[in-house]
Amino acid sequence: MLDLPTPKGAAEAALFSECWDAVLSYADLCTSGSAAATQLAREAFALGISETRAADAGAARGTGRRPSRLPAIPRMLTAVRTTAAAWEAAGRGHDLDPDLRLWLNSDKAARYNGPPLQRPLALRGLRDLQEADATLLWLAEVEALPRSVVARRLGLDPAAVGGELDQVRGLFRDRCHRNHLDTPMDASCRSYARLLDAVTRSPAADIPTDLSRHLATCVECAEAAACLRPHGGQLPTALAGGVIGWGGLAYLERRRRAAEVRLGAGRPEQADGEDREPRPGAQRARLVRHGLLAAAVLVSLVALAVSMMPFGGADDDAASADTSDRQPVAVPNPSLPPGAGSSASATAPTLAPATATATPTGGDHNPDPEPQGTSESTAGGGGAPSAGDATCTAAFDLVNSWPDGFQATVSVTTEDALDGWRVAWSFRDGQKVGQMWDASFAQNGSRVTATAADYNKSVPAGGTLTFGFLASWQSRNSPPYHFELNGHACAKAG
Repeated sequence: MLDLPTPKGAAEAALFSECWDAVLSYADLCTSGSAAATQLAREAFALGISETRAADAGAARGTGRRPSRLPAIPRMLTAVRTTAAAWEAAGRGHDLDPDLRLWLNSDKAARYNGPPLQRPLALRGLRDLQEADATLLWLAEVEALPRSVVARRLGLDPAAVGGELDQVRGLFRDRCHRNHLDTPMDASCRSYARLLDAVTRSPAADIPTDLSRHLATCVECAEAAACLRPHGGQLPTALAGGVIGWGGLAYLERRRRAAEVRLGAGRPEQADGEDREPRPGAQRARLVRHGLLAAAVLVSLVALAVSMMPFGGADDDAASADTSDRQPVAVPNPSLPPGAGSSASATAPTLAPATATATPTGGDHNPDPEPQGTSESTAGGGGAPSAGDATCTAAFDLVNSWPDGFQATVSVTTEDALDGWRVAWSFRDGQKVGQMWDASFAQNGSRVTATAADYNKSVPAGGTLTFGFLASWQSRNSPPYHFELNGHACAKAG
């Protein structure tokens, strides 16, 4: 296996420390196994370091300014994409994710190597910023690092990071606006360019109906809208998707969850009187931890009460004490490669050991037959259990949506301990899952089955399992229904 290059000086050592975790995380998304992920990460890291050294050497020999380039982390992530493309071209594509292989051979991948004016707007806008400004924007928006951490990395005053970030967002918007006007576009897009600029300058401005219809059908203008409204909540998605390309949203979710885990492990989110808004994800992670602990205590009391009852009625009483956490949440246990961070699971007494074992399935195979109960494909999802009958509770959280796709998280709280799990559900409107993390998946018609990964197949009694996915939709995008855990129907979270 290729060895990593030896750092030359303190600057490269800091680069290694800053980028390796991100490179390995993205490489894990791009490959079909941990061994391939490590190999891809090593080759990509060596390529990124080699390109960085060559650029620095050329700048040292010249007399002008260093040419504009991406910050360190997105530069290394680009090296992962480039190395994956080289694997595909060299006949090593069997080690890559099948969806990535399709993307690499599509027009979407060609945009990143084509004429500069046709490349994604976020990529061009980030490259046009000064490297220090671009690094601040990337660390805060995509890596989701607390501003105190960003300040330490960049040598900034923690109290001034918020103001600096607002200025950089404005600079990024200006660069994207200029690049958008320079982009070759048809007459329809050109006619909306000025209106799009005016609407996105005000965070509170409503989008006119005709412009909204246009954005729903034009990918390039929708990308521009996300870049031109930096305070609308879409900037991280625009940066990750526009700079990384394939897997950008999944990478973004991983980095956010990794940041939540670091915060949950006791690292302060604010420091030195830092004035920043609290992250909803961090608050949600804290609520989940408290909910899991409370569920464990209550399950223990239920088990004690059941053990003291001589006969009759025990099952009904235990079932009526449905105390599982019902919030659609992301469990603070990220799907990162080994060494990228971990958190201990909450423990609780085992009421009944699970008998189902996880059988990994690929996205191109039909799911195994359900051991109990067949999904009812009615629009109303009839037969759903009441909260008192079910031993699990399922929650569906729509994280993000765009004209032809969406990102979502599924959380299932189980009353019983599990040593392997399989979660199934049905879609109403023909949605198709394209990518999943923290689980493997198979889809047969409207029925989707997600199977546990090796690292998260064990769930304590009263615990919650969580996984995320990306999917496509057409005319409607109704929430899924009829969730099952290991063949047993789950109640819907209230």
